[in-house]
Amino acid sequence: MRAFIAIDLPESVRRALGQIQAELQKSLARSNIAMRNRESDIRWSRPEGIHLTLKFLGEMSEAQAKKVADDLASMETFKSIPIEVKGFGFFPGPARPRVFWVGVEGLPGLAQLAGQIEDRMEKLGFPRESRNFNPHLTLARFKDPRPHPSLRALVEERGNPSFGLFEASEFFLFESKLSPHGAQYRKVACFPDRAKEAEKKI
Repeated sequence: MRAFIAIDLPESVRRALGQIQAELQKSLARSNIAMRNRESDIRWSRPEGIHLTLKFLGEMSEAQAKKVADDLASMETFKSIPIEVKGFGFFPGPARPRVFWVGVEGLPGLAQLAGQIEDRMEKLGFPRESRNFNPHLTLARFKDPRPHPSLRALVEERGNPSFGLFEASEFFLFESKLSPHGAQYRKVACFPDRAKEAEKKI
């Protein structure tokens, strides 16, 4: 199975992200033909498939997935983290972008959680990320890393908007299955496991 660890988003944030995607696509469609051709290599993420990824794990066996789930379940009590979804950006930059994203503000709690997960997964044999944790939500990817001036202009016009605040009180081990219609996601396990915590209190 192909897996990753992530925080799921509330429906209100998904709606806001879907709305801004639709607005940007509509504005881009109004551009002249030459500009549309330039922007045609933008692959927009489906709002229902957007997650706040804490650690990408890649391919693993069912046995490995169980070890990951057992290890994450043994973490100390997970405190809720206030998160704001805000602003836009490009990776690695607007000159040669590969990813168009919305920012996430939840430090230091979010960075601490990601760091804990990184340490634990390294002990299970998963390589550490070479780059520092930079939380974001991917709105689109680019087939060709070249400037997209019309999209960049639309983003600059909007400044640094907020797409919602929420309390992250849990995270998940997700399975990702690729299909002709895009990736399909399944929650394999939740942390903390509320059902098990309730059993302990009985």
